[in-house]
Amino acid sequence: MRQSGVHAGRAVELYSGGPNQGGHALHRSRSTKPDSGGYAAESVGLRNWENARAFLEVARGGSFRSASQKLQVSVNTLRRQIGEFEAETGLKLFTRHADGVRLTKEAERLLAVAKRMESASFDMLRARNLDHKLRGEVRLSVTEGLGTYWITPRLVELQQSFPGLLIDMQCSMRPADVMRLESDIGLQLTPPEARDLRVVKIGRVHAMPFASPDYLARHGHPRGLHDLAGHRVVLQVSEQIDALGFARLFPGMSQVGLVSIRTNASSTHYWAIAKGAGIGILPTYIVSTKTVEPVDVDLHFSQDIYLVYHPDLAKIPRVRLVIDWLVETFSPRRYPWFADDFIHPRDLPDGAEGLSLAALLEATNVSEKNNELRTKE
Repeated sequence: MRQSGVHAGRAVELYSGGPNQGGHALHRSRSTKPDSGGYAAESVGLRNWENARAFLEVARGGSFRSASQKLQVSVNTLRRQIGEFEAETGLKLFTRHADGVRLTKEAERLLAVAKRMESASFDMLRARNLDHKLRGEVRLSVTEGLGTYWITPRLVELQQSFPGLLIDMQCSMRPADVMRLESDIGLQLTPPEARDLRVVKIGRVHAMPFASPDYLARHGHPRGLHDLAGHRVVLQVSEQIDALGFARLFPGMSQVGLVSIRTNASSTHYWAIAKGAGIGILPTYIVSTKTVEPVDVDLHFSQDIYLVYHPDLAKIPRVRLVIDWLVETFSPRRYPWFADDFIHPRDLPDGAEGLSLAALLEATNVSEKNNELRTKE
């Protein structure tokens, strides 16, 4: 893919091989004619796309640390890549400040060109994937709780029906950047900001306090919100979710002495509640199990579930198949706990169309017990 542009008196030719695929060799022909910025005009092509990608992420995040977390590379690697990119372009890209780094004026002009190159490389990858086979890889990003407890048990059946599919499912509370091809499909609780993506609300997840029968037998049932301060609380705090809104419910109170376990992981959060660590917020699709039961204190939360994908990728049959399957998997008609209106777990069916989440969770408990028995043997 080739683009050319002119900025600050410099002719720039950008060659892209796409993200993580490297670029082509640098070609530089110097001119003796200085440009308005006082440096020689030259024709530049990128030797390494990863250096340009590092430049984009540092510019977007405003710091090397945030960019290193996004790209999953060390800060030292990023500094080396930025140094190489500055050498390739002949520009000073960033100035350091107490709160991070800022673009120089010359780098601001280069940033616009680099973004166009990135967009063109993504278009090339999407075009390459426009095949007509239900074979190949589909990358799905989803929040950990929905991915672990709702999607995975049903995803197995889909994959068995289409064995040519490889479902690469990334469970994380950080939404994937679908626009930049971190994932083909995103399932998230916050809508993305990119305008070119297709965003579909496919359901609504409702949550309320739950506790284990053992905990309630030892500590009793709280009679209302005012009683929660006398109980032990399990807290989940991560991107897209603050499961209890601690500061709102317990203004001015310290978490120490009240919160027993705080975690960023939905699975850890569930098992802490199920094993009796305290009262915590869980989604109502947990329904009624022998491990946890709802705690009525007139408190519940709701968040929309968004399906996110690029319209071009939806033209790929295998991606379209997974999109349609996800829409059906969260259908409020089949699964009323994903409807817009809150329904108390006691009023929800234990299973829908033969699929019981309670049975799935009980199966998980059986598996855990079998593992314990094998360990003792």
